[in-house]
Formats: sequence, C-alpha cells, structure tokens
Amino acid sequence: MTYPPPRYHGITGEKSALHRPADTPPEFVYPNNGTKVHYLATGAATGGLFGLYRWECGPGVTGPDPHFHRTISESFYILSGVMNIYNGEKWIEAEPGDWVHVPIGGIHGFKNRSGAPVSMLLHFSPGAPREGYFEGLAHLDEMSDEERTEFYLKHDNIWLD
Repeated sequence: MTYPPPRYHGITGEKSALHRPADTPPEFVYPNNGTKVHYLATGAATGGLFGLYRWECGPGVTGPDPHFHRTISESFYILSGVMNIYNGEKWIEAEPGDWVHVPIGGIHGFKNRSGAPVSMLLHFSPGAPREGYFEGLAHLDEMSDEERTEFYLKHDNIWLD
C-alpha cells in the first residue's frame, strides 16, 4: 500500500478546515419515526473521497434489511445505545465504541431492536450522493414498484431476496 498521488500541489498549505458545532440541527428527519440524520461530510463536500453521517434513531425498530452495494463500502461506529448489525452471516449487537466495516459487495443491514435510542456514525467510501437515498426513503410509499426498483438501482442498494 502506498500513498495516493498528490491532490494538493501548493507549498504553504491552506486554511480550509471545516467546523460543525455539535448543536447543528440535523439536515433530515424521517417523518414516520423521527430518526435524525446529520450530514457531517457529504461526498460532494469531500471531493468524492468519503461521506460521513450521524444517525440518531429513536426507540422504535428502524433500519434496512440485508443488502449490499457494488460501488461503496460502509462502516458503522456506535456512539450510544445498541444497534443490531447484520454482518453477512448473522445479526450482532454493536455497542458504544464498536466499529463494523463492510467492504464493497459485503452483505449487511442494521436494525434498532433495542427499544432505546441509538446514535451512530455511518461512513461511506468513496463518497456517493447518499443524501438523495436517505431522503427518498421517506417517499417509497408514493412510488410504483418500477419506480422503487429504479430508485434502489440508482442508489446502489441491492436487496437480498
């Protein structure tokens, strides 16, 4: 493994760090269950390198069934609560401080089945426009079967039968 080619060619560095205060409101809240999604670093903001999102789930069951992605890896870091994560073989209980990485093509899913709130970080690499996927999920019931299939394919979500 080597370092990638330089993307910055200056000699003095830049003053370009971003700061997002902890009390910044979430960019999206699911109307059906109140899950809050904070867009910490979108793929667009990182030049396609990665996407980082904080999910704050309420006590109700929420999260996707097993699926995989053909273009992106996904990682989960649990901040608080207990999240059930499917690791391709079985559902595991991920607790605060646990990290789960799913390589491209890896089968995974997550569900809050704890009955208590859960907060976690989701990391995608490379960065992809996941915001459109997250927000589109709130409108699945308005889509035809064909539109829903197209939506999932557009956002690289391949569901297991």
